[in-house]
Amino acid sequence: MHDVHAFLFGSRIVEWSDLKLFLAIARQGTLGAAARSLGLTQPTMGRRLRALEVSLGQTLFQRTADGFVLTDEGTAVFAHAERMEEEALGLERELAGQSRQLSGFLRLSSSEWFGAHVLAPVLAEFSLRHPKIVVELLTDSRLLSLSRREADVVVRIAPFTEPDVISRKLLHIDYRLYTRRGAEHPKAGDGAGARLVTMDEAFGGMPDVMWLARLLPKAEIAMRSNNRDVQATLCRNGAGLAVLPRPLGDLIADIEPVDLGEAPPGRDTWIGYHRDMKRQARLRALLDLLIERLAS
Repeated sequence: MHDVHAFLFGSRIVEWSDLKLFLAIARQGTLGAAARSLGLTQPTMGRRLRALEVSLGQTLFQRTADGFVLTDEGTAVFAHAERMEEEALGLERELAGQSRQLSGFLRLSSSEWFGAHVLAPVLAEFSLRHPKIVVELLTDSRLLSLSRREADVVVRIAPFTEPDVISRKLLHIDYRLYTRRGAEHPKAGDGAGARLVTMDEAFGGMPDVMWLARLLPKAEIAMRSNNRDVQATLCRNGAGLAVLPRPLGDLIADIEPVDLGEAPPGRDTWIGYHRDMKRQARLRALLDLLIERLAS
């Protein structure tokens, strides 16, 4: 039996949020107009459409100068998607009264910078929608256990391998090298005279640390920290260059990106929860919003 969150499409399970995205593009004709109708960004719409097409194994739209036009396969999917929309909206209307009364407690775990700069705005929106649900966000470098119920939802950069955990990739995070605005930029392959703010030695094997060592082999380590916000503050105050996730670094006015001809490696972010909680209404409401706002 279908639920409001996902549908069995042939042999593939398709999230309802992805079908809503597909229908919006088909009806609006452009990514920009569809993005505005759903409150998303155009790049996010494009990434999620490509992911849906890959998942279904079909090209759903022709990209033309006049906009997006359904292919034959897309037209067939559109007819099914509209019927699914009717079913989903009917169920949403039936559950609307109950949904407004969602209450209880949810505990999330993530890294500090991700919690502060990526999750917090979405959680604020969630709180306005569901004021009776209390959300606790724990920002901890320690990996909290879903199996031991230390957290209800965990967001992390490592895929989940536990058999009792349901997970999916949430989004890809791009990274950049930054320096204090106006400071001298080093040259790739050298770095003599440059000072670096990087991860502490326990995280010395992280991709961005190894990237820095390869691109700026003669640079000196000025400061180390396992906290990205701390690294950003040190960089802003002139302690040295720092590789930072773009959702953090691009927000800071007093630093600027450094182009070494090769971008630092990005990281995939995964979200997981215990399979015993998959039918919990308040958890599903939170997951739906996180996926809608962040998934790429």
